[in-house]
Amino acid sequence: MRLSAVSLVRDCRRLFLPLVGVLLLAACSGEGEQQKETARRTGTPASASVASAQVKAQSIPLGSGFDFYVLSLSWSPSWCIENDPSGRTEQCAAGHGFIVHGLWPQNEQGYPQFCRTRESDRVPEALGRTLFDIMPSMGLIGHEWRKHGSCSGLSQKDYFTVLRAAREKVTIPPALQSVETHRRTTAAEIETALSAANPGLRDDGLAVTCAEGRIEEVRICFNADLSFRTCSEIDRGGCKRKNFNQPPMP
Repeated sequence: MRLSAVSLVRDCRRLFLPLVGVLLLAACSGEGEQQKETARRTGTPASASVASAQVKAQSIPLGSGFDFYVLSLSWSPSWCIENDPSGRTEQCAAGHGFIVHGLWPQNEQGYPQFCRTRESDRVPEALGRTLFDIMPSMGLIGHEWRKHGSCSGLSQKDYFTVLRAAREKVTIPPALQSVETHRRTTAAEIETALSAANPGLRDDGLAVTCAEGRIEEVRICFNADLSFRTCSEIDRGGCKRKNFNQPPMP
């Protein structure tokens, strides 16, 4: 018996549509299993992994009027030895390791500072205290906004949003962040450890500074979208000592 063209099309649809459904279900199941496996390996709940991916997908406020950012991370114990040896300030009493010194708009040569802006010079305490886990000083927060944040082309809120996002982009190996005894180290050793822990970060995209024979800061360069980049001027300004001390956390 010969079948009409219409009958053939109808029969094919009956066979094809259920097959597509099966394939889609298999794909979704595979993706779910992959998320569960990733969560198991990292020790992060699957829901948290999804939430983290959604946050990363959100756009970063883009600044203007400069070439790139420098994220400056200060080794707090070194600062406290020089400025607050008795531990009276909140920063030095809490026993921090690396804290954010600032996020600096930078040009290929030099940098802008203390720019005119419609934003207030004063950072509200309600905003500043949201940063105390990474930048534990209202005085520092206010100073960094006036000197550097005012040149970002961003509002206060957006500037500090980008500052936090830049800090969260950087993974600091535990051996560098938690130091219990004085240890001798080198700029090259620290740069290598950071580059290994942060894919895309190169040795010529960061610098380690020192003062008085101690580590002072780590400076990391970003594009405006917070992708890592090289920065020859910053790299050249790194510590020239053969080695230096990394003081322990209080």
